[in-house]
Amino acid sequence: MRLLVLFDLPVVTRAERRAYTQFRRFLLNDGYDMIQFSVYGRILSGRDAEPKHMQRLIASLPPEGSVRCLAVTEKQFASMKLLVGLPLFQEKAVKANQLLLF
Repeated sequence: MRLLVLFDLPVVTRAERRAYTQFRRFLLNDGYDMIQFSVYGRILSGRDAEPKHMQRLIASLPPEGSVRCLAVTEKQFASMKLLVGLPLFQEKAVKANQLLLF
């Protein structure tokens, strides 16, 4: 499974830029990879891990803006079509037997 976070945050004032930076750093430190600007994704070990990561995400939300979250399976993610550009390394489809459970 993958958890996708899509956001649009204001960056007009200094406080808004700081909130944007803190939220983006949280995503990177929590294991999310940038798919494109304002779209980040993270691999989950299954549906059981989704509530834990949702709680962590909710606890780190900025005070203003729009943040959306979408959980998709690996099959759904792999069926995404890239219309312009080249796929990033992080977008490589991960097969179920490649996931390690600790």
